[in-house]
Amino acid sequence: MAQKYKKDDIVQVLTGKDKGKTGKILLVNEKSEKIIVEGINIAKLHKKKTEKSEGGILELPRPIHRSNLMLVCPEKKSPVKVGFKQIDKAKKRVSKSTGSTF
Repeated sequence: MAQKYKKDDIVQVLTGKDKGKTGKILLVNEKSEKIIVEGINIAKLHKKKTEKSEGGILELPRPIHRSNLMLVCPEKKSPVKVGFKQIDKAKKRVSKSTGSTF
């Protein structure tokens, strides 16, 4: 089954506190439909000092639901809708506006 969002894709946030920001996908969880994007939805996490870690206040990107994201077309540099086409016996992602493949 083809995925709409893959690691290292550039996406733009549609809603929430980070609306309009773009970032690179770090991790995709298909089961929960959540995506971690670099520099988006940053939360402060307070960690206690242990033998292995120094502890302190860490800033980590938290997951965001895939419905709040849209892929950015490498050609247009703007968010686009994505469809799928059968090209050479492989299912490819295609931009609905420009027709280019991802």
